[in-house]
Amino acid sequence: MTQPAVYVVSDSTGETAELVTRAALMQFGKSQQFIHRFHHVDTPDMIEEIVDLVAVNNGIIVHTIVVEEVREELNKTAKKFGVPIIDIFGPLLAQLEETYQIKPLSEPGMVRSLDEAYFRKVAAIEFAVENDDGRNPRGLLQADYVLIGISRTSKTPLSQYLALKGLKVANVPIVPEAQVPEELFEIDPNKIIGLKISKEKLNQIREKRLASIGLSGVGNYASHDRIDAELEIFTELTNKLGCYVLDVTNKAIEETANDILMHIGEIADENLEL
Repeated sequence: MTQPAVYVVSDSTGETAELVTRAALMQFGKSQQFIHRFHHVDTPDMIEEIVDLVAVNNGIIVHTIVVEEVREELNKTAKKFGVPIIDIFGPLLAQLEETYQIKPLSEPGMVRSLDEAYFRKVAAIEFAVENDDGRNPRGLLQADYVLIGISRTSKTPLSQYLALKGLKVANVPIVPEAQVPEELFEIDPNKIIGLKISKEKLNQIREKRLASIGLSGVGNYASHDRIDAELEIFTELTNKLGCYVLDVTNKAIEETANDILMHIGEIADENLEL
C-alpha cells in the first residue's frame, strides 16, 4: 500500500516548512521521499487545484503561508475537501500579534532573507582571512573594499569587523622592503581605503608591541626614522592611487569601522546621483 505523502505549501520557497516536516517524519522512520513541495503559492486562485491534487492522493498539507488571505483560503479549502492540514505559522502569528499588539508584516521569504544575510557574513569572514596581509593578490580584484596601511594600523581587525557587516574586505601592508601588488592599481580607487596614523602614536604602539614580546629597544621597528620612511611611502602610494585616506590615530576599531561605513555610504550616494 502506498504511504500517504506530505505536501508542503508555501508562499516563498517552502524550505522552512520542509525542514520542520522532515524533522517530524524522521520520528516515524520516514524519509524525504514522502515530501512534495508547492512553492510561491501567493494568490488564492492557486489553492483549489493544489488541494484537489492532495485529496486525490490521500495526502496531508503542511504550510507556512504568511499572507492572511491565502492562508485562510487554504485552510478553508482543505476543510472542504477533507484534507488534513497543519498550519505552522498561523497560530504562532496570531499569538504573537496578541502578545505584541501589532500586525504581522505578512511578507513571504523573510527567513530566507535572514539565511542569505548570514551566509553572506560567513563568506565575508572567510574572504577576510584568506586575503589578510596581502597574502592573495588576486583576491583584491574580488574584494568589495581594500584596506592599505603600514604595520599596526589595525588592518586585520578592521577587515574582520567589516566582514561581520557582510563586506568582503582584503588588506595590504605597506612596507619599504616590498612592492605592493600590481592588482592594487587595477581596481577602482573608490574601493581602496588608506589607514594613516600619527608618528607619535605609532611609535607608542610599536614600543609597547616590542615590549610585550621581550624585544624592547631591539631593531628599528619603532624608530622615528623607520616610521618616517614608512609614512612617506604610504603617502606617496595613496596620492598615486587617488584613494580615500582615513586617520585612525587614537580611534577604536568600532569608531574607525563606523567612519569607513559612513564613507562607503557617501560613495554609494554619489554613484547613485551620477
